[in-house]
Amino acid sequence: MSLPVSTERTTLLSRFQSGDRAALGRLISFVEDRSDGYHTLLSKVFRHEAAAYRIGVTGPPGAGKSSLVNRLALKLANDGHSIGVIAVDPTSPFTGGAVLGDRIRMQSLYGHNNIFVRSMATRGSPGGLASAAKDVCVLMEGFGFDLIFVETVGVGQVELDVASVCDSVMVVFVPESGDAIQAMKSGLMEIADVFCINKADRPGADRVKAELESVLEIRREVQRSIAAPDSPPPSLWNPPVEMASALKDEGIPALWQDIERHRAFRKTQEPQGHRRSRARADLLMSIAELSRTGLEAELYDTPRIDDAVEAIVSGQSDPYTSARNLFGQWRTGGQ
Repeated sequence: MSLPVSTERTTLLSRFQSGDRAALGRLISFVEDRSDGYHTLLSKVFRHEAAAYRIGVTGPPGAGKSSLVNRLALKLANDGHSIGVIAVDPTSPFTGGAVLGDRIRMQSLYGHNNIFVRSMATRGSPGGLASAAKDVCVLMEGFGFDLIFVETVGVGQVELDVASVCDSVMVVFVPESGDAIQAMKSGLMEIADVFCINKADRPGADRVKAELESVLEIRREVQRSIAAPDSPPPSLWNPPVEMASALKDEGIPALWQDIERHRAFRKTQEPQGHRRSRARADLLMSIAELSRTGLEAELYDTPRIDDAVEAIVSGQSDPYTSARNLFGQWRTGGQ
């Protein structure tokens, strides 16, 4: 899909800026498809100030992340917030789209005046977060949403992508998720600002909560012990562990209070540090994507690629040496 010609693009942006959700949806498609000119589009809608607060929601499959986002979004929308929801789903091997795009658990959000939901496919992103999700957040911020939820696919692996895109990250477990040591192995302990034990009415919820709190206390002690002797004690955020039940609509206000407290912590303890870190991550991601797309556009289906393939098949080279050579040629302008 290509961006519309200049006149159409101006009209579409005007509709977007006037609050037309159809225009928002169309521009999201352009960005998600990485259409020609999408970087220019994003630069026009990027907001330096009064950006939305982004909340990542991650955790293992089956933890009830969609149901929790559904409950939180409805509560906050009814309280007067404008909510954008990005639901990142696995990619269909047949269509390339989101496998769970219908989002059955979020059907009550569709049509709500204060909520906009968009499903996206991971498209091979190893961290569980679609590479375009960051840019869709920029569009949603430009549209005027003040809160954005980014729910990841829940691949059960380290999902550092969500931590670099969002301001607060909520990690969701259920009593059957296993012990806290498994959570540490998966890397989720490192990115969590708030823990939620969903389906807390099931047996084992108290045990999982106690294990998580114990591991968090050990981690805090380690952090204090490695601080410089003469320096003041580090100002640390202590991730709370909340019990909730999305099915019974229990514990939702407490979860939001935790996120609000973390937001206040960000504002008072690290107002510029976090913003600078995210700006750096956004910049590097954009540079990496421009480099990749530029390289692919120049080399894809060219004689140089065909020659490299033949060299690999004939045993004269290997994929790694050939890749370095081709990249070097591209970087120096083909010399």
